[in-house]
This record gives sequence, C-alpha cells and structure tokens, in this order.
Amino acid sequence: MKLDFTVPQNYDGRRLSDFLHAVGLTTGLIRSIKYQEQGLEVDGVRAKTNQLLCTGQTVSVFMPEEPDTSVQPEEMPMTILYESDFSIIFNKPAGQLVHPSVAQAQSTLAGGWCWLMQQRGTPAPMRPITRIDKNTSGLVLCAKNRFAAPLLGKNLHKVYYAVTEGEMPLGAGTINAPIALAEESSICRCVAPDGKPSITEYTVLCAKNGHSLVRVEPKTGRTHQIRVHFASLGHPLAGDDMYGGSKTLIERHALHAAQLRFFEPLDSTPHLVEAPLPQDMRDLCAKLELFGQ
Repeated sequence: MKLDFTVPQNYDGRRLSDFLHAVGLTTGLIRSIKYQEQGLEVDGVRAKTNQLLCTGQTVSVFMPEEPDTSVQPEEMPMTILYESDFSIIFNKPAGQLVHPSVAQAQSTLAGGWCWLMQQRGTPAPMRPITRIDKNTSGLVLCAKNRFAAPLLGKNLHKVYYAVTEGEMPLGAGTINAPIALAEESSICRCVAPDGKPSITEYTVLCAKNGHSLVRVEPKTGRTHQIRVHFASLGHPLAGDDMYGGSKTLIERHALHAAQLRFFEPLDSTPHLVEAPLPQDMRDLCAKLELFGQ
C-alpha cells in the first residue's frame, strides 16, 4: 500500500520525519518503513527522514508488509457493515470471541478475519480498535494496517444499549467510579478506590416491569466497564450472572454495541455506523414492554 501526501506551506524547510509524524505515522512505523528497499520518496526519489521539504512536494510512503499471525484462518459467516481502505466494521453476534483464548481457539472473529484477508490475497493480523466481550453483540471496528490503527482510535464515540434489572429513574446520569481487577480473580472486575479511572454516561429510556432500557456512552474503555458500573448501582444487566444478574429472561448479558462515530485517517468527515438490536434483545424488550424495540 502506498500513501501520498502533499507538503503544505507550514512544513516548508522542515524535516521529512517531522512531516511524517504530523500526518499520523508512529515512530515505530517510520523506523520500519525507512529501512525498506522502497520506503520513502519525495517527488518520486528515494528520501531519508532528515531531508528538508519544500511546499507542494509529494511525499510517498510505502507501507511495510504485514507481519505473520498465529491465528488460524477459519471460514465463517461474517456481517460487514462498513469498509474502506483503512478500516472495516463487523456486526459480531453474541457468543463469539474477538480473539482466540486458551479456553476457545476456534470460531473467533479473528479467525474469520484471517480467512477473509487470505482469500483477498492480503493476509494481515487483526487489529481491533473496539473490543467487546464474548457475549456482547454488535459493532467491532478493526484497522486494516499499522498506519490506520492509532488514528482510528482517536475521537471515537461509542453507544451501547443495555437492559438492566430494576426500574431506574428516567433521564441522564453519569457513573464515575474506578474499576480494578477483583481479588482472587483473573476475569472479574469491581469498583475499587485503587482502580483505573472509569466514566460511563447513560440515559434511561424506559423503566417498566422491573427492568430498564438504557442508552450507554462509555467515556473510558475498561474491561467489563458497563457491566461493572451498573452492577455497582444495584442494577446489573439482565442475564449477567457474573455480576449479579439473572438469566431467567435472557441467556447472555443484555448489552449491544449499537453505534460507532469515528474519523477515517486523512478524512475530517465523521462517519456513523449503526447495528440494530439483535433478535434476543428485541424479544426481551418486547416481553418487558420496553420502548425502543
């Protein structure tokens, strides 16, 4: 993959390395590129990172080959809701891991990704920008290369829908509570004074029949953040037996990654991608007579 950039006036007389950082290349990526046989060019001529630039010149960056991955490709159904040269967004079903684990190495989103890239003739490791739990459904944004990965994570806005136990007061609220790994556990998290800062904003849309439909906007990205935060209020997610919820009405925690607002590299226009509620959460909302089905 080749990226072309035009040098603006404010980089006239400045080093190529400064310009590369300004357009979003990390130090590690620049290092990988500059030692390639065909790595950096200015107006079609091989260039070094200390070269001084002139306004209007064309800087060409030749991306390095993608590294190998240990994930085994696996053909499977995959729902792609958005794709560009830099990114791809999947609608992941509940019950599927994003990455293989010791307990489950097969039927993961990463395995499907590797198969897809292999079939296209562009094998590459999976670089998820948004990560969701196995039993959370919805949107997973992935970068297609090392250049896009750090840029896609900037100014990213996520919206989830959740069904919690208990009838919460309608309207907006904020949970500002640090989250830490629970004692004697490698999985469970808890609210703890020595935890990492964690903020979740939410709006209760409907409260009825002992449950609430909530629109959730996490401002930080801690493991299990939404699940832990609502459990800390005494309102665990329906189906979330890890954090005190009941599986009577739904077999998995009722959480869906529904919206992503993000910016593509080299593009100042925001993109919005949405995934509708899956059938099990629609059925749950209908049974509880909650709005937003």
